[in-house]
Amino acid sequence: MHLDQPIHALPLTSGSVIAALVSALLGLILTRWLCKRGEHVPCVTLGLPDLTEDGLFLIPVTADDQPGKPICCRKKTEADRCHRCAAAATGRLLGWVLDQSAADVRARVQVASDAQQLWRETSFAERRRVLRALRKAILANRESILQASVLETGKTFVDAYLGELLTTLEKIRWLLREGERALAPEYRSVGPLTMHKRAWVQFEPLGVIAAIAPWNYPFHNLMNPILAALFAGNAIVVKSSEYSSWCSVYYVELVRHVLRACKHPSELVQLVTGGASAGEALVVDKGVAKVFFTGSTRVGRQVAMAAAEQLKPCVLELGGKDAFIVCDDADLEQALDIAMRGVFQNSGQNCVGIERILVQRPSYERFVAEMQVRVQSLRIGVDLGAMTMGEASLRELESLINDAVKDGARLLCGGKRAGRSYWEPTLLTDVPLHSRIMQNEVFGPVMIITPFDGDAEAIRIVNGSAYGLGSSVFSADRKRAAMIRNKLLVGMVNENDFGVNYLCQSLPFGGTKDSGSDRFAGIEGLRACCLMKSVTQDRFWMLRTRIPKPLQYPVHHAAVDVIDALMRVIYMEDSIWGRALALRDFMLSGFRCATSITRASGAAGIEH
Repeated sequence: MHLDQPIHALPLTSGSVIAALVSALLGLILTRWLCKRGEHVPCVTLGLPDLTEDGLFLIPVTADDQPGKPICCRKKTEADRCHRCAAAATGRLLGWVLDQSAADVRARVQVASDAQQLWRETSFAERRRVLRALRKAILANRESILQASVLETGKTFVDAYLGELLTTLEKIRWLLREGERALAPEYRSVGPLTMHKRAWVQFEPLGVIAAIAPWNYPFHNLMNPILAALFAGNAIVVKSSEYSSWCSVYYVELVRHVLRACKHPSELVQLVTGGASAGEALVVDKGVAKVFFTGSTRVGRQVAMAAAEQLKPCVLELGGKDAFIVCDDADLEQALDIAMRGVFQNSGQNCVGIERILVQRPSYERFVAEMQVRVQSLRIGVDLGAMTMGEASLRELESLINDAVKDGARLLCGGKRAGRSYWEPTLLTDVPLHSRIMQNEVFGPVMIITPFDGDAEAIRIVNGSAYGLGSSVFSADRKRAAMIRNKLLVGMVNENDFGVNYLCQSLPFGGTKDSGSDRFAGIEGLRACCLMKSVTQDRFWMLRTRIPKPLQYPVHHAAVDVIDALMRVIYMEDSIWGRALALRDFMLSGFRCATSITRASGAAGIEH
């Protein structure tokens, strides 16, 4: 496959293309205006080296905090524990990457922490300059970025363009446009007792953030937390998957080159490579302020438990079993097109991939017949990439599909291996709800279609899953779609679309139940990288809080009466007469307190 292959079947409408072009033109005008103001944005290029004689890419990257100790090399060394990096599609050796020890992890966290002390003081304007430089570097090095991802994970170039570059560039665009506004102090209302105060929330850097990233989109899954962490004023230590360590070394080195070109410490971004022990060391490191984890529910639970030992906050984006509901009044042609992309994008290796298609019975037979033709037309190696985890994924797919057929499902096409690391595009219908494949995350090129009769049944099927990440509802009736949408126990819903919420980077991303907790992306995700600090301040310099005499220590015997009357004045809603009586009681109790205090002071003076 080549970079110049035609890109087809992109989920873009003519309207969205025109809007994107207009937005790009406006962005170009703004960029030129900024350049005229003297803002310099360097352009960094860092291509992948040529293949060596023995067919290996060599990326001789050395960690800044350990001079002379490469974390990626061509040959396994005797002195260090390494893991083998190979091309998913062919098994060809790419190189060896260091399995870092707990001491290695600790050193990287400390170096990042030291660098963050300077970075936290930078202005938003300077952080935007760095992001513009990163955007320029991504566009200038896009062929190498794509090639590295395609080579190690086995995805197609179209899937890499959509999942690696498009999403990353859109995140940068949103941060440049709205990031500072999201992190600006947010003023809040005050109550009757605090009318003399201003109140706001300010968002400050946390320090060092840790991110454990999955392998399905290695470039974007690294860049997503890196961009948010840096813009919020933090340093970040990212842990790559063992299945994408080789390309991750190149991606992090590209970011470091950009930081150096912008005259900032490259140590702000650190990479940890290795297995579960390296990930655990990163989570429990006391220098890490917060953990962002994306991966399986099983490992997510382990991460959460390890972080909980230190009461360390943890954002979890875990597995999904996303449903795609097609009502009988839906645009069937549109639903067919989008379902194909939703199921088979990246060979189904997507956290928000469509795992269950529910079609209302009047449209069911036609939908299945049309889909069978489409699924059978898919080309392995052109439309579908390899299974990145290789044998482990293939065995799991075999087990799930065989069990589904035994349970009574109809296998219309596919259902078996295709070469070393590929799986044939598969279509299963009439799958019983109790079957394992209807409950477990498949994460492969398998389309599952099941019928439903009424909206209530569809809602019940969707909510019957342990997962609650995303979903799609297709209906021509907005009220009907909204009714279904509002009853789904998921974190994200798209009406008449799939996955488009992630291209709206202003929206938070995440789920509920076994799909995780908290959010990344959007305002909420960016603020998740911050210490949220509540602040009050005197509204007028001459008006400050003074504790009333009855409430000063030692408290007066009538203090309770004063407080009780004051509460009734402010919060009683029964009647105006009730408030009037409360006001009377407040004034009388206050008067009695003042009189008593005056008499006591006078008596003390006479005795003196």
